[in-house]
Order: sequence, then structure tokens, then C-alpha cells
Amino acid sequence: MDAEDADNFREFARSRFEPLRALAYVTCGDWQTAEDAVAGALAKLYLRWSKITAPDAYVRTMVVRAAISEKRRPWRRERSFGDSLPEVALPDHAGDVDERLRLRAALAHVPARQRAVLVLRFLEGLSVEETAEALKCRPGTVKSQSARGLATLRAVLAADDIMLHDEGDERVVPHPGRFEVGAGRTAAAGAHDN
Repeated sequence: MDAEDADNFREFARSRFEPLRALAYVTCGDWQTAEDAVAGALAKLYLRWSKITAPDAYVRTMVVRAAISEKRRPWRRERSFGDSLPEVALPDHAGDVDERLRLRAALAHVPARQRAVLVLRFLEGLSVEETAEALKCRPGTVKSQSARGLATLRAVLAADDIMLHDEGDERVVPHPGRFEVGAGRTAAAGAHDN
């Protein structure tokens, strides 16, 4: 790799690290695992940098796969005593943080593969075909995993009195990164536009 390619890779990694870490976190639910997944994906990308024509799509796919794989590793299943203590969510006066915590907790109940499909489809805004390509599966698998994941997510959110709404759009969640929730409130998986 020549100096220009190395500089281009450094700039790419610097600008995409935080969004990729957030994507990995939403996929696996753990910040350390997310950072490990992003670091591993960027290391693999570095080795192939001069051969990749679409580094954004490539690294996004690698991060999601790595986040799923990291959660399957045996040492990741070990839990400390601190993990058994209940996590107390304090309400946010603006309501945004509270809703995101509920959505994050609900996503933790969705199996990893289904969660990856939901994240890519509805938070990243990818099509069924793009999601299938990223996860190396068939579009039908994406559709079934999406339906199962949304059913689990709805059940968990319904127990918390939050409902995901379908506004007649072909996608269940009409705007990437935003969920319509009960009583006219809107919660976003990421930052809000206020």
C-alpha cells in the first residue's frame, strides 16, 4: 500500500469509526464487543483497501458479521456478577433517552441474526436485496427474519405499552432511524432532529 492509499484509509477509518461502532452496538448490544467488531473489520479492510471499490458497504457488512460472531464466542457468554444486577433506567425529562433505552432493551430480546436484519433494514435504510447481500443470504430469509424480529420487538414493546405503527408504507418502519411509538410519541434509535 502506498502512502496515498494509507492516508485515504486513515481518513476513512477516522470518519467512519463512530457510525460503525454505533451500528455494531445496535447489532450486539455491548460497547466493548462493538469496538472489537469495528476494529476487526477495519483491520480486514486495511489488508484489502486497494482492491475494494465500495469500502462503505464492505465495512458495514463486515461490522455486522463481526458483531454477530463476537457475541457467539464462548468467552463472551461468561457473565460477571455485575451483569446479574438490574440496570436501572432513569426517566429523561425530554423523553428521548427513555424511549431509546426502551427500544434498546427491546432489541436485546431479538436474536442476533434477526436484530442484524432489523438494524440493516430499518435503521440503516437498506433494501431487502441490499440486506440479503450484506448478510450473504436470500431475500426471502431477510423477509422472514425481519417478520420474526419485528414480531418479537412488537411483543416486548407491547408489554411496555409501546406500539410500532405501519403507515401503509411497504416498509414497517417508514423512516430509517425513526420509530413511531404509542400515544403519538416518536422515538429514534439514534439522534433526534429537533
